[in-house]
Amino acid sequence: LLQAYERRFPTCPLIPMFVASDTVNEYKSEDEAIHVIERRCKLDIDAPRLLKKIAGVDYVYFVQKNSLNRRERTLHIEAYNETFSNRVIINEHCSYTVHPDNEDWTCFEQSASLDIKSFFGFESTVEKIAMKQYTSNIKKGKEIIEYYLKQLEEEGITFVPRWTPPVPCKSESSTSHPRRPVSPAINIPESATKEGLNNKEILNTSSSPSEPTAGTPDDKLDADYIKRYLGDLTPMQESCLIRLRQWLQETHKGKIPKDEHILRFLRARDFNIDKAREILCQSLTWRKQHQVDYILDTWNPPQVLQDYYAGGWHHHDKDGRPLYVLRLGQMDTKGLVRALGEEALLRYVLSINEEGLRRCEENTKVFGRPISSWTCLVDLEGLNMRHLWRPGVKALLRIIEVVEANYPETLGRLLILRAPRVFPVLWTLVSPFIDDNTRKKFLIYAGNDYQGPGGLLDYIDKEIIPDFLGGECMCEVPEGGLVPKSLYRTAEELENEDIKLWTETIYQSASVFKGAPHEVLIQIVDASSVITWDFDVCKGDIVFNIFHSKRAPQPPKKDSLGAHSITSPGGNNVQLIDKVWQLGRDYSMVESPLICKEGESVQGSHVTRWPGFYILQWKFHSMPACATTNLPRVDDVLASLQVSSHKCKVMYYTEVIGSEDFRGSMTSLESSHSGFSQLSAATTSSSQSHSSSMISR
Repeated sequence: LLQAYERRFPTCPLIPMFVASDTVNEYKSEDEAIHVIERRCKLDIDAPRLLKKIAGVDYVYFVQKNSLNRRERTLHIEAYNETFSNRVIINEHCSYTVHPDNEDWTCFEQSASLDIKSFFGFESTVEKIAMKQYTSNIKKGKEIIEYYLKQLEEEGITFVPRWTPPVPCKSESSTSHPRRPVSPAINIPESATKEGLNNKEILNTSSSPSEPTAGTPDDKLDADYIKRYLGDLTPMQESCLIRLRQWLQETHKGKIPKDEHILRFLRARDFNIDKAREILCQSLTWRKQHQVDYILDTWNPPQVLQDYYAGGWHHHDKDGRPLYVLRLGQMDTKGLVRALGEEALLRYVLSINEEGLRRCEENTKVFGRPISSWTCLVDLEGLNMRHLWRPGVKALLRIIEVVEANYPETLGRLLILRAPRVFPVLWTLVSPFIDDNTRKKFLIYAGNDYQGPGGLLDYIDKEIIPDFLGGECMCEVPEGGLVPKSLYRTAEELENEDIKLWTETIYQSASVFKGAPHEVLIQIVDASSVITWDFDVCKGDIVFNIFHSKRAPQPPKKDSLGAHSITSPGGNNVQLIDKVWQLGRDYSMVESPLICKEGESVQGSHVTRWPGFYILQWKFHSMPACATTNLPRVDDVLASLQVSSHKCKVMYYTEVIGSEDFRGSMTSLESSHSGFSQLSAATTSSSQSHSSSMISR
């Protein structure tokens, strides 16, 4: 391996930008066990000519230091930039070591960091160039090593003796050196290591070459995985995905959506991480509050929907996307709204979208390429003024708003067929609520234009065009029709039903203000009970506390700060600890305060030591001033500006479990209700706590 690696110098034709290198320093120990060589490498970076002219350089120089220890069988490679070192700091470290459990295996570890302080106003451009070059070099690493290994074999060098300490008392002829074969292939991962990330793989260097391991969802940086499940990504896009996923891993305790879903939100915001993170966190909180993850398994659509909702899944388009057919012109939207209400229709549309996500995953496996969106075919034959009924349009706009916020980039193409004269009126009402990127995917055909050039056959195979559009494929989508008025419900019934649908959640919302925390009282009769909690910080930063008191506080009263609208539907604010109570005398703290940032998801548990009254408190977190200057930091000022009127929001769920029923960790409980079952790559839950929670509900 080392001999193959050394052939890259003084220059390597397989790396065009590597122009030349000079040895600056070299050291060898007397027994030749230690060999350190330092080189100055000349690189021709692929950068715009204007940028090179502004920087005043044609080439950049890096210093590379290789430290070989034959005794320990390790090779450490360090590299850093010499050019523009006062503006840009690049550090790279690679190491080859022997695996502790098998000396025929080599462990390869690589890390790199990039810190751009300033670069003539072209900081963003330099970052993109650096990421592009680094990614390209990493991907070629395996190819280059294999090339030189093959070259050694062609020269007849197939065995390299392992280093042994010199024995002066014996002649060279009497000393035997064990010989070991050199592997003809090294399985180096084709991955793009990003800033602050470590890439560690075990490389099999035994006599028989190992097949490269195919990418899996657990190997997020593997090139095969990206191509197989995510599609083409630029180095910057891949970097954004990794950074956002890392942030979710740090704040959501393992409940991480799959990469495909994170990518949808990044694409919806043109890979602006801050904007994508904001809408993704809001969506995850929404899914959790309304238990959207379980909708396909726990909710059965009413019979009215099954009979009169003229929509359904129908094979797939030419790109492999699942195809959803909606005969909107044949659907009695007014009758459905009168019979079911707005919320039931919304829930049904959500179930359709959840099924769409599931079908995208299935088609990705079937077609062997990433499929992250579906195609929707909307037939408007029969559309009339009845469809412009005001409550129906209101329900449609509400559905569009919710879908746009929580299922971005899931619509690959929308084919609107047989658009009648009344369609422009409906389009004028609806289009302002549709995202610009989504509108670009709309294809609208009037009359029978869909049958001509550029029509339906360009997107759907002839064999699966539905019969009602002149095709030969029987489509099992319901034909719709008028909903009988006998199924209509009164406004009061619909209102009560709507409330019931969206209050079927175990989570509660609360508002937290500066000077007005939200508190929950839990009475414990038996010591050694377990108090569990699961909450999301939806807005602002808070401090979470747990207190114990032997006496009961006064009956809960809602704070009267009218300026904060504390009794608004956005969440309640209840305060239990009397202002005259003193900490240490009237009540005590049983857990250390926990600072929770906006967007974080927190789960935990506390084993009670005494009976009595326990108070869970969510308190507004004030930004501390800088200790050295007594001035707030820039990040703190920006964060404080995001918290309007010093208001925070939390969504929480608490439960008390008897010690005999609790089988989880005594320090942390992963609530089964907080896992994103459909979107999470790995959701952890406790079956025992799940059953206990269901009983408590």
